[in-house]
Amino acid sequence: MDPHFWHERWHRNEIGFHQPHINTHLQNFWHRINAEPRCRVFVPLCGKSRDLLWLAGLGYQVVGVEVSPIAVEAFFKENELTAQPEKVGKFDCWRHGEICLLCGDFFELTRADVGEIGAVYDRASLVALPPDLRQRYAKHIAELVPLEVPSLLITMEYPAGAMDGPPFSVSETEVHSLFAKDFDVHQVHRENILDANPRFKERGLVQLDEVVYLLRRRA
Repeated sequence: MDPHFWHERWHRNEIGFHQPHINTHLQNFWHRINAEPRCRVFVPLCGKSRDLLWLAGLGYQVVGVEVSPIAVEAFFKENELTAQPEKVGKFDCWRHGEICLLCGDFFELTRADVGEIGAVYDRASLVALPPDLRQRYAKHIAELVPLEVPSLLITMEYPAGAMDGPPFSVSETEVHSLFAKDFDVHQVHRENILDANPRFKERGLVQLDEVVYLLRRRA
């Protein structure tokens, strides 16, 4: 799935994946990863998520990456924050307080671009990628994240072939296949969310689970 796909989704305002409220799993399970106070939290494919504000409100430095400039500008405008872009490597970087959004291609990120990551939060990035990109994504995350750094990962699971993504179904087996080489992986929560998300029923789903994992980078 190339960047053009996401540019078009944002241009047409087809952003059903955006959550207007702080993610419940983030609030309920973030403490479980034991991130160091005031560390840098990396949020890949962040869109205009309000979760960034929640993390910054806890005192963390928050670095997100998003391919769409529409999403980046909307984040600051909708939250009444002032920010001006500056160049960081190949990226336009928008900063306000503890929040920095890098606008560009996730796969072009380097450790120098994101700085010393202390934790990772992934709600909408892995499930946004088709199967042929997920292995590349996991490898690149491992390259960006230092040893011992924890992550909170949220995925979706539904019967194979029941719906065309995104969001894509990512099974527990696949999560372990993608990450177990470089991370310790633990599932901590599974919840059926279909009744609370009728738009997925309209797309033909009869089952939809949201699954929460804790990951920790290891040698």
